[in-house]
Amino acid sequence: MYKIQTLNKISAIGLENFPRDTYEIATDINNPDAILVRSAEMHGMDLGESVKAVARAGAGVNNIPCDELAAKGVVVFNTPGANANAVKELVILGLLLSSRPAVAANKWVAGLAGKGDEIPALAEKGKSQFVGPELKGKTLGVIGLGAIGAMVANTAIALGMSVIGYDPFLSVKAALSLDRNVKISDTLEGVYTKSDYITVHVPQTNDTKGMINASSIKTMKDGVRIINFARGGLVNNADVLAALNSGKVSALITDFADEELLKCDKVVCLPHLGASTPEAEDNCAVMAVNELRDFLECGEIRNSVNFPKTFLNSEIPANGTRLCIAHKNVPNMIAQFTAVLGNAKLNIAGMVDQNKNDLAYALIDVDGKVEGEALKAFEAIDGVIKVRPIYK
Repeated sequence: MYKIQTLNKISAIGLENFPRDTYEIATDINNPDAILVRSAEMHGMDLGESVKAVARAGAGVNNIPCDELAAKGVVVFNTPGANANAVKELVILGLLLSSRPAVAANKWVAGLAGKGDEIPALAEKGKSQFVGPELKGKTLGVIGLGAIGAMVANTAIALGMSVIGYDPFLSVKAALSLDRNVKISDTLEGVYTKSDYITVHVPQTNDTKGMINASSIKTMKDGVRIINFARGGLVNNADVLAALNSGKVSALITDFADEELLKCDKVVCLPHLGASTPEAEDNCAVMAVNELRDFLECGEIRNSVNFPKTFLNSEIPANGTRLCIAHKNVPNMIAQFTAVLGNAKLNIAGMVDQNKNDLAYALIDVDGKVEGEALKAFEAIDGVIKVRPIYK
């Protein structure tokens, strides 16, 4: 029986994908095999030795200590693309709000309450203060062309915009999904200098934190409008506020509220609504559950942020063992693994070993049971972080 601990409310549609005869799911559970989480803060949590994996029902993993868990052999999954349509739709709303000040207009009209029959005339007279440009014919810069960025780019093309994209890690899958009219820039500056609107769709890392700052803003077009539904830390708020006050930046639409930003009438802050649709919550939950099942039942890794994608295109041998080995990415590991099995007179039916930075992960299918002294021999190898046998 596998035990799953949930740290947030998880979509029932997702949880239904756990077979109840082999899985126990609860918010309070002893010795969980895996954890399902959305936004709960996991930094500082004391996870027991039983935890083998953490799945985030969403794309961002800032709330999870990924490196710390990797050092313990705990695989962290996320669900890239599962909420892409929800975020894309909100980004398009952000584009419209950055051009047409509907939020400010609504607030102003609400202030006419109590004026009775005068309201229509007053509204008509006051509308000129809320004029804004159309999107059609303007240029949108999309920084990051993953699932969300690509969908935003394609929708912007359909709205009559020109689109320039930048992504140094553009995957073949994402490239094939892009509208042929999306132009690709080799540099960020190529996006900054030509865009009337800029939207960011990259993870927050040491390299991207504060990427929208005084230096980058200086290279942008006067009156640029900035949309951020990725991560709050990508934008240096103080620098953007200075640019808003000078008129260099016309508007900031963000999904990340901040005390400083709330004081500026050229900023629209939303309360992190990007994936807040029932469809996105369902999609993320289903994807996260399937990732955990693949890992717990078969040892396979897909969409992990701290371990490499690893899977075998074969079933676990009948009456055999699949060894799931998290280890350091150093020489001579495979030779030591095969030596242990050779000494135990066990045959290897299939094997794969993949690496990601300083870590690696191996799946070894064995004809027969790997247990007792043989299993201890694997655990004793210098560089092995965690060994988990799955028996057929």
